[in-house]
Amino acid sequence: MSALADDPTAKPSWAPSALASILDRVAVTHSAVGDRFPLFADPESGTWTTTGRGSWTGGFWAGLLWLRARYTGDPADREAARACTARLAGWAEADTATRGLIFWYGTALAEDDLGLRERAARACLTSFDPALGLVPWGAAFGGPRLLARADGVPGLVPLLATVDTAAAASHLHRHLDLCLAQRPRHWSWQHAPRTGWTADGEPPPGWSRGPAWLLLAMAEAVRHLGAAELAGAADELTPDDLVPLADTAHPDGPRDTSAAAITAAALLDLGRRGRAGAILEELVRSHLTDDGRLVDGCYDLTSGTAVRHELVWGDFFLAYALAVITGLVEAV
Repeated sequence: MSALADDPTAKPSWAPSALASILDRVAVTHSAVGDRFPLFADPESGTWTTTGRGSWTGGFWAGLLWLRARYTGDPADREAARACTARLAGWAEADTATRGLIFWYGTALAEDDLGLRERAARACLTSFDPALGLVPWGAAFGGPRLLARADGVPGLVPLLATVDTAAAASHLHRHLDLCLAQRPRHWSWQHAPRTGWTADGEPPPGWSRGPAWLLLAMAEAVRHLGAAELAGAADELTPDDLVPLADTAHPDGPRDTSAAAITAAALLDLGRRGRAGAILEELVRSHLTDDGRLVDGCYDLTSGTAVRHELVWGDFFLAYALAVITGLVEAV
């Protein structure tokens, strides 16, 4: 059992060195990728696949750079984080609900968000569809625009809450109503004028990050909307395994450390520090390399993309959770 279960203020002995190793890895990654954004890294070589604009994960790289800047206090690290945040600006008016992930986690730890958080929040509010009760998934990455997806909720709840709490609450509850109303659960729903909402099979029902993303969004609603009633749903969305399967339909398949890290961060926010600590300790003990790489993350099992890799959002949520329990930052 994690030390956090016995003492909520405890700083586990393994946490500071684990955080230091991840943030050291951030410095190595920054030197390697320059102005590009890391996406996933080979588990053996540590070489990153990168993207020029950041895609939906760009905010996590900015967040990692801000965590390193907080840790070191070095002006050069602050400037690197600030420059990365500035490179997110092109996403502010993009047609995607993942602007929540990009701009909340890219700016919530920032010493200077360059005005991007409010700009992005107001642009997302403009995208809010009152008839549907949410900000649609959007067409920025191709495919149908009128989708409701579990990964379009976290980050967007607190981001919208900065400008319109009613819209933030509506966005959350419409997704919860769709994703949690039936079994098997579906993490993506498509809307058509004549037929309304229809479950979509991609991502599949057994997807590890579906419940993790929704749990994180509920934790954000408890913090930023005062929705204390949602805290009771945490157990329902917390997997039995400390590190869940990437897809429960494939019991012999890979696990997904990134889903575990997201879950731990959400549970910390909900005050479930014992379970969060147990997850974090398992990630550090069994999946964090000596040079600070959280491996065994699964980007996309369906396509076979990066199924046992280091993922930038896995690194971020593990580092963020460790930063919270060691007192480097407060929960955002």
